[in-house]
Amino acid sequence: MDSVTDVEMAIALGKLGGMGILPRFDSPEVQADKISKIKDANVVAAASLGCKEGYKAAAELLVKAGADVILMDVAHGHLEKFINATRYITEKYGNTLTIIAGVIATYEGACALFESGADAVRVGVGPGSICTTRIMTGHGVPQITAILDARKAAEKYGKVIIADGGAKNSGDIVKALAAGASAVTLGNLFAGTDEAPGGIIELNGKKYKEYNGSTSKKEKIRQIGKYSQDKSDSYADHTEGVEAFVPYKGPLRDVVESLLAGIRSGFSYSGARDLQELWKNAEFIQVTQAGVRESNAHDVILN
Repeated sequence: MDSVTDVEMAIALGKLGGMGILPRFDSPEVQADKISKIKDANVVAAASLGCKEGYKAAAELLVKAGADVILMDVAHGHLEKFINATRYITEKYGNTLTIIAGVIATYEGACALFESGADAVRVGVGPGSICTTRIMTGHGVPQITAILDARKAAEKYGKVIIADGGAKNSGDIVKALAAGASAVTLGNLFAGTDEAPGGIIELNGKKYKEYNGSTSKKEKIRQIGKYSQDKSDSYADHTEGVEAFVPYKGPLRDVVESLLAGIRSGFSYSGARDLQELWKNAEFIQVTQAGVRESNAHDVILN
């Protein structure tokens, strides 16, 4: 999303071994220019496409600019129009690029996108901290259940899934991976870093950075200003996200290293040295609210 990833974040993540994906709300020309800058930094360059008119020409521009990864990206990926668009992109570019598609939240949705040729499928409808899709539309699946279901599709097709949204800490990342994901998409955890777009805001003596849902009113208005070809005047009337602030977190490297330390520790608790061992060894149990309370620091005054 725009308040997390731009060129600076994509380059920084790439140098740390991750991958930043440019959002799909810029014009194709602006996206292509950003891809070129990311490629100049010698890291993986990834950009997003939707399925509205013009996506084929946009894809061609991104490929010419040097994109390594194309993310076919809509809020509801189990949609015939989107599946057909994903099939077109994979048939034309799948031999030279990695194609990711999503989001979905069911076994059937994952199967449909794998059958369209996607190398990886993003899983998660509504779990993000700034997303209100489940409330506004009445649709969505709790994230662990969605991952467990989509994992069956990944195993069937010999491909992979990416858990998208909802991770609040390294423990959540470990659980998403244990449930069957091969990678995770992080927004909130990176939004307050130096490399995230936007300046630092001070409120009551504390530092924050802006973090908005892609379908919040403010972001929709910005999107109209950036690239309004496919957006009517009423585009911003319906929202499925909120506008928010997250605490300022400093350099991205510090956040990533802290998360990785927690993930490595989490793997060790399941006796796992890699993802395959984590999938084999990890067991899930149901936890009550009393168990959740017990899992956090309790009965002390924190300083």
